[in-house]
Amino acid sequence: MSPLESPDLVTREAAAGTAGGRRQTVALLVIATAQLIVVLDSTIVNVALPHIQRALGFSGSGLEWVVNAYALAFGGLLLLGGRMGDLLGRRRMFIGGLLLFTAASLAGGFATSQAWLLAARVVQGAGGAVIAPAALSLIATTFPEGPPRSRAMGVYAAMSVAGGAGGLLAGGLLVTYASWRWVLFVNVPIGIFAALAARMVLPSVARRAGRFDLPGAVTSGGGIAALVYGLSNAPTSPDGTSHWGDAKVVAALAAAAALLAAFAFIEARSRHALLPVRLLRNRDRLGAYLIMLGVGTAIFGVFFFLTLFVQDVWGYSALRAGVAFLPLTAAVLASAGAASALVPRIGARPLLVTGAAACAGGLFWLSRVTEQATYAGGLLGPILVIGAGLGLLFVPLPLVSLARVSDADTGVASSLLNTGQQVGGSIGLAVLGTVAWTVVADTARAHAAAPAGAAAARAATTAAGRAAAYQHALAAGFDRAFAVAAAISVLLLVTAITAIRIRRADL
Repeated sequence: MSPLESPDLVTREAAAGTAGGRRQTVALLVIATAQLIVVLDSTIVNVALPHIQRALGFSGSGLEWVVNAYALAFGGLLLLGGRMGDLLGRRRMFIGGLLLFTAASLAGGFATSQAWLLAARVVQGAGGAVIAPAALSLIATTFPEGPPRSRAMGVYAAMSVAGGAGGLLAGGLLVTYASWRWVLFVNVPIGIFAALAARMVLPSVARRAGRFDLPGAVTSGGGIAALVYGLSNAPTSPDGTSHWGDAKVVAALAAAAALLAAFAFIEARSRHALLPVRLLRNRDRLGAYLIMLGVGTAIFGVFFFLTLFVQDVWGYSALRAGVAFLPLTAAVLASAGAASALVPRIGARPLLVTGAAACAGGLFWLSRVTEQATYAGGLLGPILVIGAGLGLLFVPLPLVSLARVSDADTGVASSLLNTGQQVGGSIGLAVLGTVAWTVVADTARAHAAAPAGAAAARAATTAAGRAAAYQHALAAGFDRAFAVAAAISVLLLVTAITAIRIRRADL
């Protein structure tokens, strides 16, 4: 202490620093909580779908819209949601998105008709499209570059992945011990808490001068929604019937191509672009977006088919399936914590390369699982490796995508990362679904047509024999999908090696 500094002054400065640290901790808790409920909703509802179908009388094809309605609104409005945060204030839009999401969850929980529930899911998706980019950009503007931001991204990344796995467990608990309505009601107290706390701890930013790019918003939103819709309806069905040539799929994908081409034309010439082209001219940032697109493609479909595997092949209940994914969540949390500490020391590239390699190896290992395998011997090892890889990817990717981005563009830069993950998930379900169900149908037909001895023929005609044959077909199809996901992860590894060159000092 210098002679000019009084003990009281030093004490006050230390107290102010401690208070500021506590405020940032609470702010991070609020942001992470909001991200958790957005990600949680993508899986928690899936567990409740059979119960929703029985309660509201959905047909098999109609039930898909409980998921698709949310996905279309969320994916289609992400870019607009990000730009709204940039222009209208991120805290304002973060709170508004939370309240909209919470109100829609409450309304959906009380639904007594199909239209009521689907409308609530659309509004939920719109709220999520505002929350997700605002949450990521708030981390970039609230926490300074270096270890504080890296630690915050570690928590954000852990919530992003753990929420998906946690949704399976929470959904299983709620539908088992309460009602399907609680998979929606559970968002209400969490959303209200997060919205109230956000007003107290998040920094307020004044509105910025600028105009909304309405033509860009219409073409991007419509194009992404058409793409998600087309891909959602394209996969081969479980009986082996391909839908890629269906009129509605072709029309949707053609409309998506036309609208997104128009969006690119508009953005290249707009003075108030929804997506400034300058954001895509940075090699590292573009590489991060491509990696996130690939992660969504490889991992989202794998989670879907892995859930079906443990329930339809191994006979797990929804609750037991959720518990089975807890080690993956633990691996994500551990590796995300390690990655947040390592980024300031070694930079992003080594972590992205290692994470992509781990995901590729874990997915290939997973593709070797069979219907006779056990959880400990066949599934536990692969999901631990995949979880570790995901944690190493999800921490540096936001840091790279937001590095050297002006404060005025952090919202739309964040929304691009979320859009890549969302569109990648739709691509993954379409591609992996086509691969999986085609192999399932081919394997089942081959088994039925194969010549067999009298004893085998008699066994095949029994219910147990037919069930065993179909379980084998399911395992063969899902394993092929996991192998394709592993190949996609190899492409992520190549992208990380060739595209990422960012310096440690720039993170």
